[in-house]
Amino acid sequence: MCGAPAQTPTLPAHVDITKETVIYGTVVKDDAPVPSAYVRLLDSTGEFTAEVVTSATGDYRFFAAPGEWTLSVLHNSGSVRKQVHALEPGLVEAQLVLN
Repeated sequence: MCGAPAQTPTLPAHVDITKETVIYGTVVKDDAPVPSAYVRLLDSTGEFTAEVVTSATGDYRFFAAPGEWTLSVLHNSGSVRKQVHALEPGLVEAQLVLN
């Protein structure tokens, strides 16, 4: 099991969401969370920017600059890509459903 901490929108006290963009959510399949999935953050040109592994509860979180992003999930039970419009600082939720 992955030892990643819960990636919920409960953020450390020093994070100021009026200045930072946080893209977060859960990876699911058949309404169940998917642990140990690789979630990649791609910039507007499709270039790799970052990658995290989902927690035991399927949660992931990225701190990103405002902009147009793509989330790409890789897991042995499926994959998905989703466009994310995070055009200003704040919390941006994106649930990712494996197909």
